[in-house]
Amino acid sequence: MTTDTRSIRILRRSGPHVLLVGAALLVATPLIWAVKSSFTPTGEVMSTGLFQLPTRFTVDNYVQGWQSSPFVTYFANSFLVAIAVTALTLVGSVTAGYGFARFSFPGRRVLFVLTLAAMMMPFQAIMIPLFIQVRTLGWLDSFAGLIIPGAVSAFGVFLMRQFLSGLPQALFEAARIDGAGELRIFLGIVLPLARGPLAALGALTFLASWNNFLWPLIVVGSTGMTTVPLGLSQFRGSNATDYGQVLAVSMLAAIPVILVFLALRRHIVASFASSGLK
Repeated sequence: MTTDTRSIRILRRSGPHVLLVGAALLVATPLIWAVKSSFTPTGEVMSTGLFQLPTRFTVDNYVQGWQSSPFVTYFANSFLVAIAVTALTLVGSVTAGYGFARFSFPGRRVLFVLTLAAMMMPFQAIMIPLFIQVRTLGWLDSFAGLIIPGAVSAFGVFLMRQFLSGLPQALFEAARIDGAGELRIFLGIVLPLARGPLAALGALTFLASWNNFLWPLIVVGSTGMTTVPLGLSQFRGSNATDYGQVLAVSMLAAIPVILVFLALRRHIVASFASSGLK
């Protein structure tokens, strides 16, 4: 084997890994800068280079940022809303997806097409009618107004329907022959098999709800109902923004999302792996 041939083989083997490492560094660079800047004195955040270390590291941004507003209330509100939205979305998605995948009923195709249409509809197109409906129901500045409009996910229904449609029909027929009813089949077979997609959907839903800014901005009018994204917007001053405190509290706000991903990473990876094998 010549040296040129050996070099070409090495390049072919290492090339994809080099590209992946480069892409990872490209994606991680803003996060690394944000972490570094959260420990940088506010006056140096914009004056130091991307990879330049500050003159000193400080935790003042975390202390002052946390004490500047009632972030305990903001975090509690975001936790409650995100957990409630995620739980309701998972229940609604798996039950509706199971109905679309395993039952024949009049109007099934029409309803599924409407579900796809809802998935393609941008939120800005329904924002005003949704606000009017919430106001009519008296849900402004309440947990109901924050939770109920996001409790149904067209994407979640579509995802679960596609997954459950791929399960073998013989599995359900065997369960019915053994005398299992529909509820027992759903609880004993469907839910255990759907843990991976449900974990992936739950992580995505929790992330979207936790970071949601536009809808809480519309329906929330008091400090007691403010969520974390709205609380972060309060750092914007009339003349200047305290970027050090913004980045510090943003790092704290990212911790719950990271913990959710770490807790569900095995199911998420298994879900995408099984989807790829299909």
